Amino acid sequence: MMNGQHPRETSLNQPTTVMALIPVMSSDAPASPEGPSQTTAEALRALQTYKKQDPEKVTVRFKAVGNAPIMRQNLFTITSSHRFQAVIQFLRKELHWKAGEPLHTYINLAFSPAPDDTVANLFKSFATQGHLIVNYSTQAAWG
Repeated sequence: MMNGQHPRETSLNQPTTVMALIPVMSSDAPASPEGPSQTTAEALRALQTYKKQDPEKVTVRFKAVGNAPIMRQNLFTITSSHRFQAVIQFLRKELHWKAGEPLHTYINLAFSPAPDDTVANLFKSFATQGHLIVNYSTQAAWG
């Protein structure tokens, strides 16, 4: 007993230690005859997938919606590290549209991406047949 206290009681003046339980993989564990466990193999595969670098360039296909003018060439390669804002600016330049003219962009006829999304992220998530399909219109077409 400490200072007349019950061993399970703590004084407010005494610092308490909080221990966190962290799982530790030990190399002393017996290895299975087949090699690493399935969970470990899945974890290693996930890490390898995560480590893969984004492609340097991404193919973007522009498609007009509604009364928007159709581009003569609609397939372009764009650096994947750029933000989607660069795609919007590029599209405005190709269509010869001024900053004040309305331009609405959508991915796969579904949603309008945020200008700060990266092209690589959008490509990874929404690529169709190796292309990132960007639909554009002069009026709001979808929510």
